Amino acid sequence: MARQLPYHDIHAIFAILHGIDPEPKGELEHVNAYTLLVAVALSAQATDAGVNKATRGLFARVTTPQQMLDLGEDALLDAIKTIGLFRQKARNVMKLSRILVDVHGGEVPSSRAALQALPGVGRKTANVVLNMWFHQPVMAVDTHVFRVANRTGMAPGKDVEAVERHLEDQIPAQFALHAHHWLILHGRYICLARKPRCGICPINDHCLFEEKTA
Repeated sequence: MARQLPYHDIHAIFAILHGIDPEPKGELEHVNAYTLLVAVALSAQATDAGVNKATRGLFARVTTPQQMLDLGEDALLDAIKTIGLFRQKARNVMKLSRILVDVHGGEVPSSRAALQALPGVGRKTANVVLNMWFHQPVMAVDTHVFRVANRTGMAPGKDVEAVERHLEDQIPAQFALHAHHWLILHGRYICLARKPRCGICPINDHCLFEEKTA
């Protein structure tokens, strides 16, 4: 059975991360809720840097669902062709844009259920939008968060939803809003998949990971 990190250590971890970066920001470039939704949907199995490179020019022209529909799928394909799975993602963006115009008056809804009803929008994407734009203290569990939660013992779980529920139960309320970004950034730059940088890790003393590196 996976070991569970004590609550006082979890509190200490987030106090440390807060001290380093009190207001962490997501790395996907966007100008409003719609462009954030599109960027997050495009980021599946792609890097934020790669998505930003593709969307910089796109979002200079398109910032609303109606503008995306007016742009058309062929032009969207051309704009995002450097992103993995770009054909399927383009179809989904066009479909979700149509639904946003027809059903939601061109606005991005602030409920998880409504977001997940959009083509190409899963629970993680919905949670990112709810957290980053609508400032809801939800936890979007990507590969980085999943790894950090399990390695540290903060929220051990065998699947994404188990880790999400566990994190939302364990994270102290005062840190809940930014916890998602702290864990992503920690996993992206310190707690790397193959060679974690334990030697420079600021939360090393509170981590249960047994195979720590120098």
